[in-house]
Amino acid sequence: MPDVIRLLPDSVANQIAAGEVIQRPASVVKELMENSVDAGAGEIQVIIKDAGRTLIQVIDDGTGMSETDARLAFERHSTSKIKSAGDLFSITTKGFRGEALASIAAVAMVELRTRRKEDETGTLVVISGSKVEKQEVCTCRTGSNFAVKSLFFNVPARRKFLKSDNTELRHIINEFQKIALAHPAIKFSLHHNDSEIHSLPQGNLKQRITAIFGKNMSQDLLNVETSTTIVNISGYICKPEAAKKSAGEQFFFANDRFIRHPYLHKAVLEGFQKILPPDVIPSYFIYLNVDPSKIDVNIHPTKTEVKFEDERAIWQILNASVRESLGRFNIIPALDFGSDSYFDIPVKPDGLIPAPPQIKTDPSFNPFKDETRAPRRELIERFEKEKLTNWEKLYQDSPEPEAQGQDKKEDAATPGRRLFQVKGRYIVCPVRSGLMVIDQRRAHERILFEEYLKSLETGFTGGQRTVFNEEVVLEASDYYLFKEIAESLTASGFEFEDLGSYRILVKSYPASVINAHAGDFFISMIESYKSQLSDVHGEIKERVAAAMAAGAAIPYGRILLTEEMEQLIDRLFACKSPNYSPAGRPVVSIITMDEIDKRFK
Repeated sequence: MPDVIRLLPDSVANQIAAGEVIQRPASVVKELMENSVDAGAGEIQVIIKDAGRTLIQVIDDGTGMSETDARLAFERHSTSKIKSAGDLFSITTKGFRGEALASIAAVAMVELRTRRKEDETGTLVVISGSKVEKQEVCTCRTGSNFAVKSLFFNVPARRKFLKSDNTELRHIINEFQKIALAHPAIKFSLHHNDSEIHSLPQGNLKQRITAIFGKNMSQDLLNVETSTTIVNISGYICKPEAAKKSAGEQFFFANDRFIRHPYLHKAVLEGFQKILPPDVIPSYFIYLNVDPSKIDVNIHPTKTEVKFEDERAIWQILNASVRESLGRFNIIPALDFGSDSYFDIPVKPDGLIPAPPQIKTDPSFNPFKDETRAPRRELIERFEKEKLTNWEKLYQDSPEPEAQGQDKKEDAATPGRRLFQVKGRYIVCPVRSGLMVIDQRRAHERILFEEYLKSLETGFTGGQRTVFNEEVVLEASDYYLFKEIAESLTASGFEFEDLGSYRILVKSYPASVINAHAGDFFISMIESYKSQLSDVHGEIKERVAAAMAAGAAIPYGRILLTEEMEQLIDRLFACKSPNYSPAGRPVVSIITMDEIDKRFK
């Protein structure tokens, strides 16, 4: 029997490695930008065409490479960052595995032009599918110029599963922003199809944040600063009123490397406890500086997941830092010993002996004397008159139980039955089996979701005009998210004009939206849609409908008239799926008579 185990060719091994490292065009942007940062660049330019399908070009003014290094850089596990296994325990650079360039060259056509400052000429290397096609002397400026063309040209299955240009570009922008936030002292620029998306000058962290997310964020930033022997924490958290319903502006950096850390994210959320409602997420930009020997970054190919040696201690320090920052800016109640207001406490004169307070008592008072309280019979009669009568009214309109076996719609709301609203959140209605409790916001979400979905499927374009056209300024990533769903928004009743520079003029919005400004509803809808992106099974129309329903549904705390509650219930039970909200949460709950009876046993 012949041997069956064989070594894979380098080209095949590189494509396998590319499957872990290069998942989409944004992965190429991330790896090349990190290499430029490690090369000591002071300026990094990123040029994209067709969302990375046609071209991804990263130009820097870093140290550059020699002729030998330029060729060797594309070999697997070739790196200038580590020399021995011991170096893995004190990593301070971004890239160190030596897989990025080899993986990129395995699935694309790559051109590299590079020159060191001390060299008179540079080097040109052309590689296609891991095969070196050309290496020669060229003229170029100091630094490196990587041009990645026709990504996944030799892996058609991977290219086929790329998303739309707007989606892929949004991922590229997100990766660009993460690296730009980690290095505010470096100048960055991003262009797509000859259009400038970002131009970020050198500056401090606050300037970099406002340059990316808009000047309005500047007034919402609260400084966080803590130094300990375990970790140094710096950065900013945003005020509670700037919190959003969707994730997207939560950034952790460990030693200037973007990381994802759900455990530490919980520490920040705990810091905002009892300040924010449970359905919103605070924004933050937090930088952790830890001894490199106390952190392991070599646990995931993308290097975004790390392990801290003192994770529990860092959690407690971070949580305390967030609370201290909120208290320092009077976001949470705190004693202010520096206030100018004070109590006027008179000084006791010398020799004055204060007199004890005089307490008046009534020795004849008898708490058990019958005349001091109403007779028992009178108390019972008063309770029956004031309370029990109301309960009789509650059930007087309830139909008698039908005969066993007779067809009936169990627990349906009966017209004329009295409804109650509890805490501006729930609607309570007596039914045959007990009490029916309805979450008013989720019920409205379900109603609007089915209405919007029907409009999207039928192509209905009706909407209500705004009194004044409202201009909305979006972030770069949110703008391309909007471009993805613009057609569906138009079908649901929106009318808008793209003014350029990420400015949208809202002219009309769905007629079912009541008591809301068009611009505010538009922003709320975009935020709700971003929270729907984690649902990989949902179609775009369903996501848009769910986002619009979440943005337009009546809020908790709104007091409803009896007629409004009746109409809401009628519309809810006319829906195809009245029991669950678009997010799959329960809308209706029945408290049975057995459950009520158990409370009085």
